[in-house]
Amino acid sequence: MGMSSRANPKIVVIKGGPSAEREVSLSSGFECATGLRENGYEVIEVDAGHDLFVHLAEHQPDVVFNALHGRWGEDGCVQGILEWMQIPYTHSGVLASALAMDKQRSKQVFVEAGLPVVESRLVSKEAAQVSHVLDVPYVIKPNNEGSSVGVYLVEDGANGPPTLGDEMPDEVMVEAFAPGRELTTTVLGDRALTVTDIITDGWYDYDAKYVEGGSRHVLPADIPSEIHDACLDYALRAHVALGCRGATRTDFRWDEARGIDGLILLETNTQPGMTPTSLVPEQAAHVGISFPDLMRWIIEDATCNR
Repeated sequence: MGMSSRANPKIVVIKGGPSAEREVSLSSGFECATGLRENGYEVIEVDAGHDLFVHLAEHQPDVVFNALHGRWGEDGCVQGILEWMQIPYTHSGVLASALAMDKQRSKQVFVEAGLPVVESRLVSKEAAQVSHVLDVPYVIKPNNEGSSVGVYLVEDGANGPPTLGDEMPDEVMVEAFAPGRELTTTVLGDRALTVTDIITDGWYDYDAKYVEGGSRHVLPADIPSEIHDACLDYALRAHVALGCRGATRTDFRWDEARGIDGLILLETNTQPGMTPTSLVPEQAAHVGISFPDLMRWIIEDATCNR
């Protein structure tokens, strides 16, 4: 089931929601709605609470533009509602969304696809606070939240494991720390766009990712062509291996001292940020796709059975 053939399809942009990334999603949703209106679409913005089903039934959209981030919106839950209601929607489907959001299971898919990842394991929050699960340095993060919410870096010389805050779930992922530069690549459908080098002051945390001035984006990344090409290749292979659709963004670390062996795939985001400072719109613009054109491409790509 594709998008309605109506000359002016009605689009509901779902944003906000109950996840830890609500504020970023509200910003993404607002910008996406603006870009869609510039294309002449009829657009309704809906803050996606647990009564989302009611709003969708009321508005009867031709397409839902999913601008949610984090749990519920990025993990297959809302995709299931949209499949059930048979409303065409953007980005990845139920399975790919759930799989990509589960960092440990998506890593298993990456390994099977021959993609480079670092060692990690799932442990209870309690176990992670009792003793070092991996050799330092390592990172502790939720297995199924996006955007570096609640990320702990345990460095060399740490007296022991950290005390984890209330924001951390009962099960956490402990991952070997991959040193080096932070690189990222956007995939639109079957095309990997380019590579951005994200330069931050200190640790790449939630604020650095989303607060202006917290990080600088060097586009295209000043890296050897071998690394650039590998990022594009790996990002596209990750997108395909997970079964993703629409736009995704895959994040890497690159340890320059180790050449191609120092390039590690961290994760694939199926609901990448869509604000003006976001990485995906910047990369699209770099290859000649304006923000309104990007919005139109995403809408025209929308279907059910994703």
